[in-house]
Amino acid sequence: MFGNGSKKRNSMKVETLVGRNTEIQGDIHFSGGLHVDGVIRGNVSAEEGSSSVLRLSEHGRIEGEVRVPHISLNGTVNGDVHASQGVELASHARVNGNVYYKLIEMAMGAEVNGNLVHESDARQSVSAVKVSSNPAAPTQLAESS
Repeated sequence: MFGNGSKKRNSMKVETLVGRNTEIQGDIHFSGGLHVDGVIRGNVSAEEGSSSVLRLSEHGRIEGEVRVPHISLNGTVNGDVHASQGVELASHARVNGNVYYKLIEMAMGAEVNGNLVHESDARQSVSAVKVSSNPAAPTQLAESS
């Protein structure tokens, strides 16, 4: 997953497992590795600044917003997905919401019913180009936040 260093993230120890016959109602905040085979009805978020990984299996489902640095989806998410580092959408992945990502890998058969939004490191400072009707005038950049 995601080129250099991917084996380290893929082999990250699963510290939390939501089994196939398990349904959780409520938000989950975690660090480390979370593997979901069951259903989570609530938001899923990882500790900010961590290198946490979420793996959602083909049988898993999340009904809520997901905010995790590294995400590997093969199940269904009904809500927005925010991957501050990277997201992998496997062939059975279904996202009914927007996907915000830095890096993305998408297999044939994966489905996103929403927008794919690339977020770069410089997203805090957005520059708009001010164009003059005078072709001799220089182009100016105006910053907004």
